Amino acid sequence: MLLALYKPYGVLSQFTPEPGSRWSTLAEFGLPPGVYPLGRLDADSEGLLLLSDEPGLNTRLLDPKRGHRREYWAQVEGDPTPEVLRHLAEGVEIKGQRTRPCRCTRLTPKPDLPPREPPIRYRASVPDTWISLELTEGKNRQVRRMTAAVGHPTLRLHRAAIGQLKLNKLELVPGEWTELPPQQRRAVFA
Repeated sequence: MLLALYKPYGVLSQFTPEPGSRWSTLAEFGLPPGVYPLGRLDADSEGLLLLSDEPGLNTRLLDPKRGHRREYWAQVEGDPTPEVLRHLAEGVEIKGQRTRPCRCTRLTPKPDLPPREPPIRYRASVPDTWISLELTEGKNRQVRRMTAAVGHPTLRLHRAAIGQLKLNKLELVPGEWTELPPQQRRAVFA
C-alpha cells in the first residue's frame, strides 16, 4: 500500500520517539502497521509525506540517479531578486558540494496554507516571500541550507508535491492521511 500523509509541523518522520525530544512522532496518526516513511521531512517542515509497506519504493523515489521531482514551497526572509532565484536554480554550494540544478520560481499569490502552530515570527521591518523549489535530490535540510546560502533564510517549509501528486489536490488537513488509489499512485511515479 502507498499512503499520503499531510505531516504537520512538530512531527518527526519516524515512529519511535527520540529521548528528550520535544517533537511528536508518526505513531500518533493511526497509520496501518508495517508502513514506513519514504524519505523524510524534518520536524520543523510540513506537507506531503509518503509511507508504504512495499520494499524497494524508497530507492525508486529517492535515488538521485532517477531524478524524481519533489516540490517545496519555502517562505523566506526578505525579497529575493531574479538573480538570486536564478542562482538557486543553477545550484549552490552546501558543505563543499554543489546542489543539482532545480526549478526555482516566486509564488504569487502566496500559497493558501493552514496556519502553522506556533506561527512563524513576524517582523514588520523585514518582508518575506514565498518561493517554489523543484528538486531531484534530497540532501539533509537542503532547501533551508540553499536559501540560507543566498542570504534568504527559510521561515516555513512545505512539501507541496512528489512527482505529479500534489498535496492540495488530496484535500487533506494537517495530520490526515489517505491510501492512494491507482491513478494517484501513478502520479507519484510520473
